[in-house]
Amino acid sequence: MTEQSGSEQQGGFPRRDAEGRVATLGDLLGVCLAGVVIGALALVLFDWAFASIGAGDFGHTNGWLAVILPAWLFWDDFRAWDFGAARVLAAVVAAAVGVFVGLLIAGLGAGLPPLLSGALAAAAFTVAYAVVWFPGVRWLARRTG
Repeated sequence: MTEQSGSEQQGGFPRRDAEGRVATLGDLLGVCLAGVVIGALALVLFDWAFASIGAGDFGHTNGWLAVILPAWLFWDDFRAWDFGAARVLAAVVAAAVGVFVGLLIAGLGAGLPPLLSGALAAAAFTVAYAVVWFPGVRWLARRTG
């Protein structure tokens, strides 16, 4: 069994540093995209179940709900950072970029069923948020001390 350095917590995925922050962008993206897939599959299952009992048409559930698990991880990583302007500013900018990219993808997929266009938008939001948040909060934290 190999030992890990004192700056990294043992076990679990995504890997985290000693403060509980996600250690790498790859881990953040991997877990978040897996969360989007799991969320989308759960939506398909629920939508199919409701459509089969006549409570609506299949594919008309809002696919944006697939972002719930990634948002939970983003919130957890946000809380792991020390209180300060760096984490708030990075989160606000990442959210603005993520929402813009997600809405752009949803608009491009306007002809698709809401479940599919929303799930694609949720995936785009997730990638955009992670790509802005991860390096952004680290850069700002170094600048603000």
